[in-house]
Amino acid sequence: MKRRIYGLENEYGIICTADRRGGKALSIQNAVMYLFREIISGRMYPDVFLENGARFYQDIGCHPEYATPECDDVRELVMHDRAGERIIESLARAAERRMRQDGFFGRISVFKNNTDTPGNTYGCHENYLMDRNVGFRQMATQLIPFFVTRQAFCGAGKVRKSNRGYYVISQRAQHIREDISIATTTARGIINTRDEPHADREKYRRLHVIVGDSNMSEFVTYLKVGTTALILRMIEEGALDKRLELRESVRAIMQISEDLECKRELELQNGKRMTAVQVQREYWEAAAQYYQREDDPFIQDVLQKWDFVLTGLETDPESLDRHLDWVAKKKIIEQYVRSRKLDWDSPEVMRLDLEYHNIDTTRGIFYKMEKRGLMERIVTDEEIAHAMHHPPETTRAKFRGRFVKLVNERKILCGVNWSYIQLYEPYQKLYLSTDPLRPDYDEANRMIYSM
Repeated sequence: MKRRIYGLENEYGIICTADRRGGKALSIQNAVMYLFREIISGRMYPDVFLENGARFYQDIGCHPEYATPECDDVRELVMHDRAGERIIESLARAAERRMRQDGFFGRISVFKNNTDTPGNTYGCHENYLMDRNVGFRQMATQLIPFFVTRQAFCGAGKVRKSNRGYYVISQRAQHIREDISIATTTARGIINTRDEPHADREKYRRLHVIVGDSNMSEFVTYLKVGTTALILRMIEEGALDKRLELRESVRAIMQISEDLECKRELELQNGKRMTAVQVQREYWEAAAQYYQREDDPFIQDVLQKWDFVLTGLETDPESLDRHLDWVAKKKIIEQYVRSRKLDWDSPEVMRLDLEYHNIDTTRGIFYKMEKRGLMERIVTDEEIAHAMHHPPETTRAKFRGRFVKLVNERKILCGVNWSYIQLYEPYQKLYLSTDPLRPDYDEANRMIYSM
């Protein structure tokens, strides 16, 4: 598939603390309800589609979750992922105002990370529309080594509390238990078998990826999805013949996560030993050869950025502190530990680790670094602001977003999902779309404009 649908789902951590006026802190459940109050319009459960085509809802464990609209452009996906942060940030500030009106003087903090203090994990899920004709086992065999080793540049970084604390590359790595699994909350797999395409099931499947971290860095999000897109197309077109299966994939995830110098060798099924970066380099070389005659600027840009990162990881990972989350955060924490003479598992260091992921643009450490020009950008603030209110123009999200905006303005009762819209009384009509790559539907458009 040369044109593909991409989507990201990020579950956010949330904390509600009392402020200095001695106000009473709310439970997480009540804080989440305040967060959603501005947009759920009397619904019993927090779950709503937005005018930009995205879905915002409460997931298991009181985690707000933002699912981007369907995007067929990776750069646009980055815009909408960042737009989700801005939407939730604005909802948190509105929630605090409502709380004060009700006598609760607290602050809501929201974090785009993957673990809480007790060690529970929540996810960042990637979604890719794929050709149904590709065999699942064939796809999994070729993708597992790729997903295991790409954490060398996709990890969000984390301080682990053990033996005075130590730093690891990935937050999700320690929570992966299987090569292939349907579970997303227990025996999580490198490859997830959940196949819910919200599209023509005979034509498409959805690849649901739960092995990755949530990223603050736009550069990492772009590279994470972009490299996966290139590899998926090669698999679909029968152009990837590399034999890179790892002997113990789940064990390798942890080994890579703990290897901050990116030098540890992993054992392959064929007996060879390679580092994570060397495995990624094999994928890059296959992609560079396959796409050498392609003049698509996106493909060439991903290949260039991928090569740049792999070269940096091979020679000096610390040189990527403007690009990779785990390197940037490690640098900040190291400076803090040295200046304060702290242990790595001290409460101060754990708070600093968490604050890197705070989506409050005035308080979060990542955003302070970004404002100082210390982090590489992919999109602009103006593009993010636009994506908060406008869906992609080239996918099914365009129609959904326009519909949601209209029914909200006119206060019309309706049902909305990824693949359908339904008007209740007096219309009682259901419009189903099985093609997420199609932005307009004539019959449904006529209905909307006649409302």
